[in-house]
Amino acid sequence: MSTSETQNTIRLSATPRGIRAAAGLLRAGELVAFPTETVYGLGADATNPRAVASVFEAKGRPRFNPLIVHVPDLEAARKIARFDARALALADAFWPGPLTLVLPLAEGARVADLVTAGLPSVAIRVPEHPLAQALLREFGGPVAAPSANPSGRISPTTADHVLDGLSGRIAAVLDGGPTGVGVESTILGLTGDAPLLLRPGGLPLEALEDALGEAVATDISGDITAPGQLKSHYAPGVDLVLNADVADAGALWLAFGPLAGRRGLSLSERRDLREAAAKLFAHLHAIDALAREMGVSRVLVDPVPDHGLGRAINDRLRRAAAPRDS
Repeated sequence: MSTSETQNTIRLSATPRGIRAAAGLLRAGELVAFPTETVYGLGADATNPRAVASVFEAKGRPRFNPLIVHVPDLEAARKIARFDARALALADAFWPGPLTLVLPLAEGARVADLVTAGLPSVAIRVPEHPLAQALLREFGGPVAAPSANPSGRISPTTADHVLDGLSGRIAAVLDGGPTGVGVESTILGLTGDAPLLLRPGGLPLEALEDALGEAVATDISGDITAPGQLKSHYAPGVDLVLNADVADAGALWLAFGPLAGRRGLSLSERRDLREAAAKLFAHLHAIDALAREMGVSRVLVDPVPDHGLGRAINDRLRRAAAPRDS
């Protein structure tokens, strides 16, 4: 069925029966959202061009934006991408987990051209979430999966978030409850001479540099070579004002630390970056709804430390606050 038509989106339970049903839908070329440890992904058979095209249609996603291929283990990954010593070391250290590697496409790799946006490289990762692992093993092939939300909007960390944005456009969501990490995977490019951070995420930059024993470049200006590089992304309906320090008694706040009498929500009362990352997208959904309910046109956002997981949080906040026509 074309995703331009309305379809009945079903919620599948995190049971062997639900997993089998989800895998069967993927084999039939349908779209199934599923949880990873980071956010919910919108899965399609990565070898099926029509299924992959349906991902772009359902999300309204620009076709020059590549997708991440999800596989259950390194053995499966090596059938799709070429691994050098650095890539193998990182896979050994951090897979399964919230790390995506952009690597040269393996000769004969069976992935649709749309997955890579026609590039000679592929973004690939091994998720840690047990439900994602179970689905990938039951399906038995690579699954292309961007975040399960309309393109440019807030990423989903619950099945309800998925249904709010994509109900009627996809076949099913496999409900695994709230995700744990809360921001997408870190994306590291290993197609050049030096490792390049393409997107900060759930694995801090410092951990990558420790594992590699070398610095990771962070200048990602230029062409889009990996998911999550659009300037305007993760955008709520309300305007965000970052690093706010104004004393506005009537304002609505997204705080980092105690609200201290302010109206709004706090990412972490204890100023804990791990807690803030886990809550980020859920709180963006909630503050957007609260702003609409209150008739407020903007939300003020506290500064967040720009180290560790703070880099990923600030990256998402900057993209959420960017002008929509960027």
